[in-house]
Amino acid sequence: MAAPLFTTARNYRSIFVFAGSTYRNSLHQNLSFSVKFKPRPFNFSSHPSRLIIISAKSTSTPTGTESHVASEEAINVLENVEVCDLGGKAVPISDLWKDRRAVVAFARHFGCVLCRKRADYLAAFKDKMDDSGVALVLIGPGSADQAKTFAAQTKFKGEVYADPSHASYEAFGFVSGISTTFTPKAGLKTLQAYMEGYRQNWGISFEKDTRERGGWQQGGIIVAGPGKTNILYIHKDKEAGDEPPIEEILKACYSQTTP
Repeated sequence: MAAPLFTTARNYRSIFVFAGSTYRNSLHQNLSFSVKFKPRPFNFSSHPSRLIIISAKSTSTPTGTESHVASEEAINVLENVEVCDLGGKAVPISDLWKDRRAVVAFARHFGCVLCRKRADYLAAFKDKMDDSGVALVLIGPGSADQAKTFAAQTKFKGEVYADPSHASYEAFGFVSGISTTFTPKAGLKTLQAYMEGYRQNWGISFEKDTRERGGWQQGGIIVAGPGKTNILYIHKDKEAGDEPPIEEILKACYSQTTP
């Protein structure tokens, strides 16, 4: 049963005040840091964006979309990335779409309230995906035990995998940082999620791995396969709760493009 609105709002206000204070302190430290060091060159691979990619070797693009050819380096990195199933068994990430098409969602972490809402957002269209032979997968940075807890609590209709090393997040260049976590839009979306009945799992949120690595991580959504190098769509979250239009995802699902 959802908590009373007054209690939820009061708790959320406390969280947001703490987040704002943390953000200001972090911003102050970052500004102080920038005086001492030269600015780093712009890294395109880590720039948040929404891309349509038609395989690693193709340059053809659907009308009206932005396209970039996936580099051989990125493909090689993915070739060596493994995730874990709920039993803890290691699985090459590209095997998730090697023989099928799949929508693969990347969560911020398994305790994140907005990621629980993302799971429902995508699961609402699973019947359409099933009709087209498209699998629905969710990956989170963390342990197989955390993934198992997430699957049990959310009753997610798709497959759930864990990425303990965060290697898949690094391979896709998903952004991370406190300034992408505590934003006005993210705050409003978090409040809305609470009002809709979603809840953060604070136990997972305060586990060591989440606090030290996953807490500030952002995720994304890809559509890939069949074929290990056939990446059709990439959405990189600019901030927490940054959901792409479902029409974009489904369009990639129905694309006839093959490697």
